[in-house]
Amino acid sequence: MKAIAIVPGKGNAHIIDTEEPHIKEADEIKIEVHEVGICGTDREEATGGRADAPLGEKELIIGHEMFGKVVETGKDVTTVKKGDYALFMVRRPCGHCVFCLNKRSDLCSSGDYTERGIKERHGYQAEYVVDKEEYVIPVPAEISDLGVLTEPMSVVVKAIEESLSLQSCRFPGLDANDWLKGRKALIAGLGPIGLLAAFVLTLRGAEVYGLDIVDESTARPSILKELGGKYINGKSIETDKIDEKYGRMDYVFEATGIASIELQLMDILGYNGIYVLTGIPSGSRPVCILGADIMKRMVLMNQVMLGSVNAAKKHYLIAVDELNKMKKQYNNLSSKLITEKTGYQTFSKVLDLHSPDEIKAIVVWKK
Repeated sequence: MKAIAIVPGKGNAHIIDTEEPHIKEADEIKIEVHEVGICGTDREEATGGRADAPLGEKELIIGHEMFGKVVETGKDVTTVKKGDYALFMVRRPCGHCVFCLNKRSDLCSSGDYTERGIKERHGYQAEYVVDKEEYVIPVPAEISDLGVLTEPMSVVVKAIEESLSLQSCRFPGLDANDWLKGRKALIAGLGPIGLLAAFVLTLRGAEVYGLDIVDESTARPSILKELGGKYINGKSIETDKIDEKYGRMDYVFEATGIASIELQLMDILGYNGIYVLTGIPSGSRPVCILGADIMKRMVLMNQVMLGSVNAAKKHYLIAVDELNKMKKQYNNLSSKLITEKTGYQTFSKVLDLHSPDEIKAIVVWKK
């Protein structure tokens, strides 16, 4: 079968011929891959960045945002059947830390986890994939056009769910799902993660603001405004001055991965506010900050800062529900999130290039 692979540390993504996987155990599932999303991690890997091949191998099949159709199941599988739409999760547990032993490999404390398409396990940019039933996520046929967004949505859902759980502990008697209603929420970075967060926060009743540096007439701000959000152009206002014009924010969802902006955003957080970081900065350029002022404000204003990465199975399942709600409420708008599609034969069109209006680019393996 065909697959897309890299040499970790060197990049050079290319199509390879490799052995088609087959079911060997009673709890395994074989999926015909239909689509695989491209994100910053894939592009980093393709340019020689963070990636690890399986033990004893030189190449890594990339891709972790997958979606497809079940073509075969082991005799003990009950979650899905042949013909169902589904996908597999990304991370696999280390097998020895308390979090992984309790099915929360997203919180692995040993660092010995593996990840398909990223760390020591082949990914999903291939014609077929096989994995265990415990990692499968069924996707209803009615949202099959959005199924490839499940993995990034799971990242969004985890960040929001965990932050609201913290807030519900601090506000006795308040349901976590009600905390956002009527509160100001700023999303920094209107890429796929940021825009998916905009949908979720809007559906939960927040007053949503979006910060980016693109022209207001382009695709990303336009989707935000159609949702009812307000766009803030970072080229027209200094980040730490946003609160002077729009007021302090109760909730900040960061999806830029730019360290200087991440730190500046702390200045606009309000009393009892919570700040969630999902972007992972790269590079080693130093950032100068007034550390004492930030720490003093966090203490005196009872603020919380939370970092979040990856997702547990429960977040994937909630992500499917959120995509379903999103499509029902904003059908035409949700379809605008997938902006670029290309067949696997021409994968470099979306892996190597990033157009200004791109939101989510995908590689198509099966139409």
